[in-house]
Amino acid sequence: MSYAPDTDRLDGTAVITARATQDLSRFDLDLQNLEASAVTVNGLPATFAHSGQELQITPPHGLRKGGLFITTVRYGGVPKTIVGSPVVFGSPYGFLHTPDGAFVGAEPNAASTWYPSNDHPSDKAAFTIRVTVPKDLKAVSNGVLVSERTAGESSTFVWNQRQPMATYLATVDIGKWDVSRSTTPGGLPNYVAVDPTLLQAQPDAVKFFTDTTAEATDLWSKLYGKFPFDTTGAIADDARYQGRPLGFSLETQTKPVYSAVRDTSTIAHELAHQWFGDSVSVARWKDIWLNESFATWTEYYWNEKHGGQTVHDQVRAVYNARPYPDAAGRPYWSVVIADPQRDTMFNPRVYSGGAMVLQFLREKIGDEAFFKTLRTWHAEHQYGNGNTEQFTALAQKVSGQDLSGFFQTWLHTPGKHPLP
Repeated sequence: MSYAPDTDRLDGTAVITARATQDLSRFDLDLQNLEASAVTVNGLPATFAHSGQELQITPPHGLRKGGLFITTVRYGGVPKTIVGSPVVFGSPYGFLHTPDGAFVGAEPNAASTWYPSNDHPSDKAAFTIRVTVPKDLKAVSNGVLVSERTAGESSTFVWNQRQPMATYLATVDIGKWDVSRSTTPGGLPNYVAVDPTLLQAQPDAVKFFTDTTAEATDLWSKLYGKFPFDTTGAIADDARYQGRPLGFSLETQTKPVYSAVRDTSTIAHELAHQWFGDSVSVARWKDIWLNESFATWTEYYWNEKHGGQTVHDQVRAVYNARPYPDAAGRPYWSVVIADPQRDTMFNPRVYSGGAMVLQFLREKIGDEAFFKTLRTWHAEHQYGNGNTEQFTALAQKVSGQDLSGFFQTWLHTPGKHPLP
């Protein structure tokens, strides 16, 4: 793809290798607010039409179940930021146009605002992302930087993410960057890019992100198992929408994106997602607690290890601070953790409430069984997907306890239950 910040225009070519899971006379890709200009399937021109956010593609010949096929889509336009949705805290998300380029945080459904895909975490893939920008800018993306070349007035950056990645975890961040390339004490490459604008308020921002990323990456590698990707890192931008700062960070694979300088616990949270959410992804959005609760519990553990309250005390503080019943328009205890529904899938109950459940589980089965469950969960589902039923079955198997009543109460039943 190429991107021109002066016009906000993106032009791209997506080449998708896929396998048909059934006989296909037609198939769809997700593509929001951008226009396809040409489509081929296995090198032959295909018929295509836009229907809402769907790009409907009819290949010249039917595709047989089990067969590989290659789809090439040429497309372009001005990517539109998703706004006015309650799904992500009401914050604009997706493709954010910045003064010097772009900031991309696409969870849950905004990958298709900048490239065609099957935009769902159940369908993961390896990615190569090639980005051409004006020569005074840099493009940072997932995985490892394969090449960087300047010709004339343009520079092209090629990034390779060889381990499978969910579509919403892909990012391309364009601008002027202060870049740090280093290695964590544990030996993992650490690529950090920080918008120079952030250095005005915090001159040590590059070192801050580099050091905190290294510390958290190595700590979680010891706790949960080997880091699942080829590199760790961070992308910190001065990202705003219509002049207002964005309020979120996102666990984009290998290099979380931060819309400003965030605290160390946020960095620890996003890096925990590299195991829980990125390497092991949900197959259904209803299971989002497997991402957010695990990262929030890990954030609490980070706080404890850095002189804060114990995780035990932190979750009980959350429990005591949340009144019941819920105040009007402020759902918490009414949200079902294992099935939070679309408009509350990022409700605090999924974060702190789910972290509470994990801590209660830890105290019920003991540290040895708890940490073995988390490490085994990642090892068994690495680079794939998992769901709530699989996790609860694993916890029962590892602990040797009947946890069905515990999980029914705390994951599947709304309400403020008595402390276990």
